[in-house]
Amino acid sequence: MKKKIVYISLSIDILHHGHINLINHAKKFGSITAGLLTDKAIASNKRLPLLNYDQRKKILQSIDGIDKVVEQKEWDYSPNLLKIKPDYMVHGDDWKQGRDKDLRKKTLITLKKIAAKIIEIPHTKNISSSNMKSIMYEQGLIPSNRQNLLKRLIDANDVCRILETHSPLSAIIAEKVFYKNKYGRKIEFDGFWSSSLTDSTLRGKPDIEVLDLNQRLSNINDIFDVTTKPLIIDIDTGGKTEHFEINIKTIDRMGISAVIMEDKKGLKKNSLFGTEVKQEQENTKEFSKKIHAGKKSSSSNLMIIARIESLILNKPIADALRRADSYIDSGADGIMIHSKDKDPKKVFAFAQKFKKNYPKIPLVAVPSSFNIVKEKQLIDHGFNIVIYANHMLRASYPAMRKTALDILKYGRSHEIDRSLLSIKEILELIPGTK
Repeated sequence: MKKKIVYISLSIDILHHGHINLINHAKKFGSITAGLLTDKAIASNKRLPLLNYDQRKKILQSIDGIDKVVEQKEWDYSPNLLKIKPDYMVHGDDWKQGRDKDLRKKTLITLKKIAAKIIEIPHTKNISSSNMKSIMYEQGLIPSNRQNLLKRLIDANDVCRILETHSPLSAIIAEKVFYKNKYGRKIEFDGFWSSSLTDSTLRGKPDIEVLDLNQRLSNINDIFDVTTKPLIIDIDTGGKTEHFEINIKTIDRMGISAVIMEDKKGLKKNSLFGTEVKQEQENTKEFSKKIHAGKKSSSSNLMIIARIESLILNKPIADALRRADSYIDSGADGIMIHSKDKDPKKVFAFAQKFKKNYPKIPLVAVPSSFNIVKEKQLIDHGFNIVIYANHMLRASYPAMRKTALDILKYGRSHEIDRSLLSIKEILELIPGTK
């Protein structure tokens, strides 16, 4: 007699006794086919697990009772159920309420189509993979784990949202803030951007590459002490190649995920000035050598992303594409195309041609000037990362200035209380303050 097929779905981000209970119950009914959620499927609804798909698959295959492991490429079970056509599906009863109740309804309709039965078992109490994962992220994140997250997020997401963080407090906000859309999906930032502009401004210094790298890395180290998401650092021109080779090793050891280096030379001026100030683009061959030197001096975990300034300096798209070819040949892991135009037409034209030649190479947008563009449009044009490059610092200055001005105006602080974080909230903001 042919053995019945039982389907279960797992992510195994953290293996615990709740999973074992489910598997032990499922194997009573037949041969278990386990749908293991891919990174992309998990990222559509919650945070990536620390272990990648292949690592999780090895764990699942080693568990007694699991006869077959297949990819589940969507949060929705229906595609696999229609393909496998199991006799039973076993699931915990916790999906009767909460965010997965609509998923349950859809699954029941699919099971009816294939004449399969649902077996719902009591959810194992006092255990939560999400809570355990949060603790592991907070207490057990080593630099290499944090560093590798960015590449996995690029593969798993339609677009990675990166937010500028100039201090540990701003990074805590970027780490924890989220928005639930009308479909119940949690939208959050995937990582942090360390900006030379905001780091310099915060210290009252001009954005001319004057800030010592060690000062910036010290700030990043403080950010890493209180957060778990990956970080990309803006390193301006990278300095002299000989210095860059040394600095890149330090950056790599810290667990920073990527550096973005711009192809300019001479005294650094902010790109958004465009041709209003004298700015000179580096020779393509020399900049390519610097990329190659950086790749030789760092591990394969650290991404070096080349920022192309051709459009900033009113050069043709063909110049930007030619430079992109050279930079990728030299080992660049990604390309950022920069522009100060409010109209993204040239940026999109570059992206279309670039992605035709390099569909697998990450493409980065920093839409500070063309901020009317929505993320969906960036995705449609092939962008993998969007960086909101200076917004947290720009938001803080007006708020602080208004607070200071109102205290002077009213001769007391009573009138501004409603716009401030309460003393109680600020004491509860940081764990351990109480």
